[in-house]
Amino acid sequence: MSVSVRLATLEDAEALLAIYAPYVTDTAVTFDYEVPDLEAFKKRMIQIMAFYPYLVAEEAGSILGYAYASAFHARAAYAWSAEVTIYLAMENKGKGFGTKLYQALERYLTKMGILNCNACIASTACESPYLANHSQLFHEKMGYQLVGKFHQVGYKFDQWFDMIWMEKMLGDHNLAITKPKSIQEVLVNDKNNC
Repeated sequence: MSVSVRLATLEDAEALLAIYAPYVTDTAVTFDYEVPDLEAFKKRMIQIMAFYPYLVAEEAGSILGYAYASAFHARAAYAWSAEVTIYLAMENKGKGFGTKLYQALERYLTKMGILNCNACIASTACESPYLANHSQLFHEKMGYQLVGKFHQVGYKFDQWFDMIWMEKMLGDHNLAITKPKSIQEVLVNDKNNC
């Protein structure tokens, strides 16, 4: 079977929440303390999907992981930047699914006119059973650069964790730019050009 990447739907929410939950309960990858309920998770998805791509990787109908982009900041001048996020089912790490998801996500973001991808990543300088810095290594492999570090800003499992920012430039930063398109505008344009 081959792995495919597609746009997420609200029908995927339960499977995506099942992937996210162990990151909340067992790791410091996310600084959430409690797993959101299904309705809260769907609301997050709806907010993101209103403008940005929200993708799932699946094989034989089984969802392996997901990735999405969201607003980097609410102020208008940040419109060309997006925050990127990825979660894979624990048993699916290191198999290339994350690479497929991010490649597809970056293709969509480029079509939208997004120039900067920013990733907010939990980090630790000390060995921890809750965080192994795999996300930082993955982002480095995908061409992201470390641009900032906030020391001991997240407290979870009775220990402090750092937070780093990594970025990747998707396009040229020239002065002749247009406002980014929504994912819906990109999909309509792609459909019309088939």
